[in-house]
Amino acid sequence: MRIGIDARFYGTYGKGLGRYTQKLIENLEKVDDQNEYVIFLRKENWEDYQPINSRFTKVLADYRWYTIVEQFFMPIVIWRHRVDIMHFTHFNVPFLYFGKFVVTIHDLILIKYPTARATTLGPLFYRIKHAAYMLIIRSAIWRAKKIIAVSEYTKKEILKYFRTSPEKILVTYEAVDDPIKVAEDKNIIRKYSIKSPYLLYVGNAYPHKNIDGLLAAFKRIIKIKPNLNLVLVGKDDYFFRRLKQTVRRQEMNREVIFTGFVTDSDLPSLYHHAELYIFPSFCEGFGLPALEACSYGLPVVASDNSSLPEILDKAAVYFDPHQEDDIYDKVVSVLDDKSLQDRLIKNGYDRVRFFSWIKMAELTLKLYKS
Repeated sequence: MRIGIDARFYGTYGKGLGRYTQKLIENLEKVDDQNEYVIFLRKENWEDYQPINSRFTKVLADYRWYTIVEQFFMPIVIWRHRVDIMHFTHFNVPFLYFGKFVVTIHDLILIKYPTARATTLGPLFYRIKHAAYMLIIRSAIWRAKKIIAVSEYTKKEILKYFRTSPEKILVTYEAVDDPIKVAEDKNIIRKYSIKSPYLLYVGNAYPHKNIDGLLAAFKRIIKIKPNLNLVLVGKDDYFFRRLKQTVRRQEMNREVIFTGFVTDSDLPSLYHHAELYIFPSFCEGFGLPALEACSYGLPVVASDNSSLPEILDKAAVYFDPHQEDDIYDKVVSVLDDKSLQDRLIKNGYDRVRFFSWIKMAELTLKLYKS
């Protein structure tokens, strides 16, 4: 077969979607020596991917996602390369693409948490954008030959909101890489002006991530633990800048540290030297940063909803993200209990071993063949 993969999100450029796409392609290169692959990339990540398998070929498809240009020109460039099956690694399947395709659905957050606070657009344009999103994802789910979900939770959500068959959906879990050995010196955390001890969060600052709720609980925590800091890792954008304003209003500039973007080579040190990882999100399709934290021996405190209990199992202490008191109580209880921390760390290592990028690629390849 000649298989196309939409890799315009490939690498750190595409955040969580980019990590999934990158690891899928890298591991397909290892497990498939029969089929040919056409990897569609943008200029921004063209150099990030260098094929190591001669059956994999790069093609430039420099069309930004969620645009009219994407809708018209992406089908043309795919057609020119004569793929038998196309894998869209996100829901944004062009209406005008009529070939066989597989689509990966990572989450349905825009359905569960529709809010104009999640965009820089005005209310009218946001409503138009949300309506377009519903049309595109409904079309993708209806027209796809197969659907990949990254968790059982996401599969259940697809079945809840859309008319489709359970047999059409395959769950392929994500995974984490083997941890990088981290030196005990703290030069890297000093590079980002981080002060120990600290709690760690890695991700974006969209409203469903509930960082405002975390800040409210943290303000109470530092009253009894005045030396504690909170480190928020994520690319400096409109949403993080809005959070900085909140921090200034609450007079927590000293205790809350914004690192901006952190490279993959530096991030392990931030995990390694943290006291615990905190994940206050209202909704996650998989929750990869929390699993990554487990791989570095970091106790995790997380929301008790969506996919997180499924993915983390016994590797986390859970709280209700809507209850500031519960966030406060659970964080303090873990910080004050060394034996609980040790148990969470052990359970975290065990949980990480359950997931595998290779297994994800093998299941995906089996799906292509079917």
